[in-house]
Amino acid sequence: MFQLGSVFVPVTNLEKSKKWYEENLDVQEIDSWEGGAGFFFPQGTAQFGLIEVTRPQPTEFEITKGEKNSYFNFVVNDIEAAFQRLNDAGVETTEIQDFGGMKHFDFFDPDQNVFSVVDEAKNSPFHKESVKTQQKKLRAK
Repeated sequence: MFQLGSVFVPVTNLEKSKKWYEENLDVQEIDSWEGGAGFFFPQGTAQFGLIEVTRPQPTEFEITKGEKNSYFNFVVNDIEAAFQRLNDAGVETTEIQDFGGMKHFDFFDPDQNVFSVVDEAKNSPFHKESVKTQQKKLRAK
């Protein structure tokens, strides 16, 4: 019944951010409105929105003292290529880390919003093919 529709990101300069996200994440604009814009990705069904705000606001939450987690992440098939592309474009990133096969790094947008990029291990229950299998089983019931 429910599925993720859109994820919204607070930005302080809508026009600058629209260009940045289009250039760095390949999003395509669907439409814009006063103070916001909506996008789609070449793959997947979730949409992506930018909402103009007057001051930067967090895109992450604190897990434990000093350790944070972003509210959502971006999934890629080739994390090294994604990392290289963002670095070549001058985007600030952290180093790639490997957590038992799941690789991840963070990057920062012009407002210093932090986002994670992940590449799940093929045998992970969170890998997109594993999730598709679980969804098919659920629909078969």
